[in-house]
Amino acid sequence: QVQLVESGGGLVQAGGSLRLSCAASGRTFSAFAMGWFRQAPGKEREFVAAIVGSSGTTLYTDSVKGRTTISRDNGKNTVALQMNSLKPEDTAVYYCAARDAGISYHTTYDARLKEYYDYWGQGTQVTVSS
Repeated sequence: QVQLVESGGGLVQAGGSLRLSCAASGRTFSAFAMGWFRQAPGKEREFVAAIVGSSGTTLYTDSVKGRTTISRDNGKNTVALQMNSLKPEDTAVYYCAARDAGISYHTTYDARLKEYYDYWGQGTQVTVSS
């Protein structure tokens, strides 16, 4: 069984920065892609960023472009999300996700969709005060 564990969340003032980290443990697997989603109270879980394939192609939702960077350590199946210039609307629980390269069947090839991923973490709270 694969576990993803997020860390680095917390309370920060608007304009501040946070670095979220996610590490995989348990059964050994190769992560083809890793991503971050977030869910604010009363809202659907939404895509934030992803890093895909050996080339490390990155994707970002428009609202975080220019102030957020996703990075990964392929050898360790870890992924980080550096968030700068945080805004109150960034407040949410942030979830890490991974797509297993060893699973051949998937219903989508779009890394911005929840269905693209095989494993999920439990989430870490990010709160940005105004």
